[in-house]
Amino acid sequence: MSTDAVLERIGVTGHIHLTHDTEVLVAAALRAELHRIGDQPVRGVTCLAGGTDQIFARTVLDLGGTYEVILPARDYREAVIAPGQRASFDELLDRAVAVVHTGHDRSGTAAFVAANRELVRRVQRLVAVWDGEPGCHAASTDRTIDRARRRGIPISVLWPAGARRTLPGAY
Repeated sequence: MSTDAVLERIGVTGHIHLTHDTEVLVAAALRAELHRIGDQPVRGVTCLAGGTDQIFARTVLDLGGTYEVILPARDYREAVIAPGQRASFDELLDRAVAVVHTGHDRSGTAAFVAANRELVRRVQRLVAVWDGEPGCHAASTDRTIDRARRRGIPISVLWPAGARRTLPGAY
């Protein structure tokens, strides 16, 4: 049996727009949480959005784990990922052990909801980087947490002391 077959899949959801200082705090919190969950290599599942998802992917790699990516739509890179962040996105996408497409051509709420549903369907545990505030659309962090709770998936919510969000496009 392959090692991947026995690894618990840990999904991530969380805020995209984080201050630089918060990104550092989130990376440390994710590292600590993944260590707390267990000493085995992590098999992560991420949509590879900016902010939390990409920090999670890098943390998983740093800890010797692997991750799968769920792409919400075929145009996701061009439509959603800022030009200055595409090289980092491409690098992380290339390092994924599997890439799953939702079947949507265009990015938008329906594609993001489909990706979050697929993420929750695939995982045995969810780590959320969330400030506790309700989201403003159907694919927001709180909705993904609610979906995981309804499925009985254990959830760890992280929001480090001093963490702050930025406005979209603020830096």
